Amino acid sequence: QVGKNYIFVAIKGEHVDGHDFARDVFEKDALAMIAERKLDTDRPYILVESSLEALKKLAAYYREGLDTKIVGITGSVGKTSTKEFISSVLGQKYKVLKTEGNFNNEIGVPLTLFKIRDFHEVAVIEMGISDFGEMHRLSYMVRPDICVMTNIGLCHLENLGSRDGILKAKSEIFDFASRDAVAVLNMDDDKLYSVKEVKNRKPVYYGMNRNADVYAESVEANGIYGTKAVIFLKKEDKKIEVKIPLPGKHMVYNAMAAATVGEILGLGAEEIRQGIENIQSVGGRLHIIETEKYTIIDDCYNANPVSMRASIDVLAQAKDRMIAVLGDMGELGADEKRLHYEVGAYAASRGLDALFCCGELSKELAKGAEEHSETMEIFYFATKEELLLHLKSYLKKGDTILVKASHFMEFPDIVRSLQASVQ
Repeated sequence: QVGKNYIFVAIKGEHVDGHDFARDVFEKDALAMIAERKLDTDRPYILVESSLEALKKLAAYYREGLDTKIVGITGSVGKTSTKEFISSVLGQKYKVLKTEGNFNNEIGVPLTLFKIRDFHEVAVIEMGISDFGEMHRLSYMVRPDICVMTNIGLCHLENLGSRDGILKAKSEIFDFASRDAVAVLNMDDDKLYSVKEVKNRKPVYYGMNRNADVYAESVEANGIYGTKAVIFLKKEDKKIEVKIPLPGKHMVYNAMAAATVGEILGLGAEEIRQGIENIQSVGGRLHIIETEKYTIIDDCYNANPVSMRASIDVLAQAKDRMIAVLGDMGELGADEKRLHYEVGAYAASRGLDALFCCGELSKELAKGAEEHSETMEIFYFATKEELLLHLKSYLKKGDTILVKASHFMEFPDIVRSLQASVQ
């Protein structure tokens, strides 16, 4: 990606050392490099103790000079989808920059901040963590004006220990939020509702509860193709009848979060409605893929117990045979086997037709399903290759297949293979 007048930050990674690319970088006419060691070059470079720390400090400095309103988004589940909803809504009125893909960590966030230009009126920044202190460092760079927290679920328990630990770690987003920052919180999450004050102000709550500042009623599922709802803006005393084009009750929460941020930043009800209805699905996140033979629900970007249940609920709305292809969930700590077992039991309770599992921990997932269902067909395979071989021979025209696992399982391979088999 390096071009003329770029600055290349050389970071030593797990597999690749950025310093090794010095010659290539300068052949592409880069302006300079930031490096942690002396380079064999006569071109300009800045020698620092830590390239990553330099990158973050530069981003924090750059942020200080921006007038752009910044919306920071965190939470255990739904960060990326919520980012897309908020960006779509705010895009009805403002020039918006948003985090690309999953650039939400201590490298992705500064790179996103550097993309903000004078013409951007709002930036929507996704902020992801897995340990204490990370959000503090992200907040120091981002300094959000609006802090959106989607929920406190069972993610990264390996490092954070409990939901209380997760709340504490996520709440570091408030450490360097702007002086007049507004917290936008999910009222239906018990941990988030326990947060009663941020920066000497009451949070703005959204949820399925009439006591929330923004709430939804008359939620009506339209199978795997979306949901209808009525969203009420209590402050404006207005209601928005909206068709959310993505399936699942959790998408109604994402829409409410977007409506809340839109209202804070001065959008009208019609602009909010249009923004919600124009949302596009993102690959790997409840992305509906129609083929000539069957329908694939591609939700394999990542997984945890909460998002697994939500995706199973979506699959359960399909009209014909419902087949779940599920894999291991990572970073669940000491309770990982029990949590996999419970997801299997939940899949059994939703009346699915078949469950295909792969991964060491997914043995527990299959066990949970077997012990709670007498009708569902359950298959376990040690490898994805074995799973695919049997899955392809099992599938029939009209089937709906959910594909979901944590990122390290590389389940996008399964989606691509299923698509290729019908082309």
